[in-house]
Amino acid sequence: MLAFTNAIEKQSPTIIGAGCKMTGEMKTDHTVQIHGHVVGNITAGTVIIGRGGQVVGKVTAETLFLHGTLDGPAIVNTANVFSNAQMTGTLSYRTLNITGNTGLECKLARRRDR
Repeated sequence: MLAFTNAIEKQSPTIIGAGCKMTGEMKTDHTVQIHGHVVGNITAGTVIIGRGGQVVGKVTAETLFLHGTLDGPAIVNTANVFSNAQMTGTLSYRTLNITGNTGLECKLARRRDR
């Protein structure tokens, strides 16, 4: 679907829709949107876990937008955690933004590496 392609950068996001279940590893420099259920590690430029979305595995990204559930560690530069988010594991970040009451039951680890 070309409607999702960024005309300037010629990039398309990878979208796992609601009701979709996927097992396996994902690697991309672009954006990954999860609205379904993923079991496996995700490495991407930006990871968006939408409301109702669930990831069981490790997330490595420049930017994380967490609205849904992440069961596993995350290593990111910027973490944006929203009101219905839930997470277990370790969230390793450089910048952390939390909006509203979240269900974080994870260890927070501020990264200092560069």
